[in-house]
Amino acid sequence: LKEKAEKGAEMVDSVRASHLLVKHRGSRRPASWRCENITITKDEAIERLRAFEMQLRAAPPGQLAASFAQLASTESDCGSARNGGDLGFFKRGEMQAPFEAATFALRVGELSSIVDTDSGVHLILRTG
Repeated sequence: LKEKAEKGAEMVDSVRASHLLVKHRGSRRPASWRCENITITKDEAIERLRAFEMQLRAAPPGQLAASFAQLASTESDCGSARNGGDLGFFKRGEMQAPFEAATFALRVGELSSIVDTDSGVHLILRTG
């Protein structure tokens, strides 16, 4: 079983992930705990997320998870920010398709590139 899990994320039934969401005015609900009325464009949201991605990829070895949680807690437009972006465990079919596909493709401890969903744009850190 361990060997199957190491060969690829597609073999697991559930994953645990944290994310940092940046919403934009085209998001399905352009409001968050950070801002009642989000007016930035999708391009501006992507630009913000790219800056966060660069910051996270520059984190010292072994510090990515802590850096991610700290950044998500202040910058994510999702309510999961109060938990450092932690979404807990989820199975296939429980998240929007692009988010699910990206998360299941990551290795534990790996950071995604930018993922676009109806909710906004995300960085995802697979944690389990």
